[in-house]
Amino acid sequence: MLRRVAAAALVAAALACAPRTAPDARPPVALPALFDDVQARTFRFFWERYDERTGLVPDRWPSRSASSIAAVGFALTAYPIGVERGYVSRAAAAERVLKVLRFFDAAPQGPEPGGRTGHRGFFYHFLDMRTGLRSAPDVELSTIDTTLLLAGMLFCQSYFDRPDAGETAIRELAERIYGRVEWNWAAPRPPIVSMGWRPEVGHYPSEWRIYDESMILYVLGLGSPTHPLPDDAWAAYTAKRELHEYRGQTHVNFAPLFGHQYSHVWIDFRALLDDSMAAKGLDYFENSRRATLAQRAYAIANPRGFRGYGRDVWGLTACDGPDGKAIVDGREVEFWGYAARGAAFGEERDDGTIAPTAAIASLPFAPEIVVPAALEMRKRYGAYLYGEYGFLDAFNPSVPDGTAVRAGRVVPGAGWFDTDYLGIDQGPILAMIENHRSGLVWRVMKRNPHVQRGLLRAGFRGGWLEALRRRPAA
Repeated sequence: MLRRVAAAALVAAALACAPRTAPDARPPVALPALFDDVQARTFRFFWERYDERTGLVPDRWPSRSASSIAAVGFALTAYPIGVERGYVSRAAAAERVLKVLRFFDAAPQGPEPGGRTGHRGFFYHFLDMRTGLRSAPDVELSTIDTTLLLAGMLFCQSYFDRPDAGETAIRELAERIYGRVEWNWAAPRPPIVSMGWRPEVGHYPSEWRIYDESMILYVLGLGSPTHPLPDDAWAAYTAKRELHEYRGQTHVNFAPLFGHQYSHVWIDFRALLDDSMAAKGLDYFENSRRATLAQRAYAIANPRGFRGYGRDVWGLTACDGPDGKAIVDGREVEFWGYAARGAAFGEERDDGTIAPTAAIASLPFAPEIVVPAALEMRKRYGAYLYGEYGFLDAFNPSVPDGTAVRAGRVVPGAGWFDTDYLGIDQGPILAMIENHRSGLVWRVMKRNPHVQRGLLRAGFRGGWLEALRRRPAA
């Protein structure tokens, strides 16, 4: 309790002394023209593919799908980026954000299995695009997807800082929705958070314990002013982290690259240290850089002999896939559908499917290898891989002509190409390009008191947090 009060005092003092909108001291980072086009097209996915009544965005498009609440979180992050890039006006973006927040604020909650959008402040992973209700009986109340939705809301809360009625309402709605989340309820075996809950089965036995995308979950759970996680949650969450060398890079491993990217979309971890990483001599940003370099090294080595892999074609993460079988170079290969692909110490899960988001969303970590990768994928496969909303979700050059697949299409002589865009893969592309260029999302989120409080309660220090830690309490 004392630690929580001290952290809150530090946050309050920092907010009292800091300007409401801090200027960006970093000059924009020059990138090839392709990245301008990627950002513009990817933004349009979120701006154009939404439900006019609820503001929800689909999990995927053009295939018909439910809305993914994580994709909505990325959409909310996209709208201020669109303002800064000049794609839409600030007023139009604020109106869109208000539509979304008003929907979630009024959405029905409760333990009933039907007719509900969420429970205990959390929301179901997938919602019907038209009604906004739980989309199917097997859909869980998702702690991580709710977190990603909330991250987008808190970004908008700090970005829309003007005193007019619309932007004031955005801040108030975000505060109310975030404040209703009962993080302590989501930790039935405290202090570790369960991955989900369903009315039919209760809390899932699976928990957020390993290093992955759930860092931001614990930060927001610890930062809650109403129903926070216990003080020892971060220490328990990070207790068993280990360094392993993989492909020449020593780091805390996690095979799919999305686990090294998602939390970094909203939080600038450069030079921030917790007890776990301080003992290992690196921060989480450097850890993600090493994971990115290791994945490229894996593609260069190409131990399974898949086609197309190399210095500038790489990137394994959770993504779509062909979902079929074929004989490739004399051996039978099973190509998976949607799956978490990756390469790390003790786990190489690979069927030849590459996702552009795996490389491009790693831009801030390793621009020297990401920029050539984006250019090469566009040059080599762009006719089939690049379209209305930028890079399609995935491709697999190893799929032979004539292979029967359940998703996407096989292009004669070129391999398999997805025909869908996925919101949870589009979002990191747009946001991480912007973070590399201007630091926009990072800079804005540094002002958010809940993010500050969560990081301080987790024991982070160093970097931009030092100004908060050293400022005397008012």
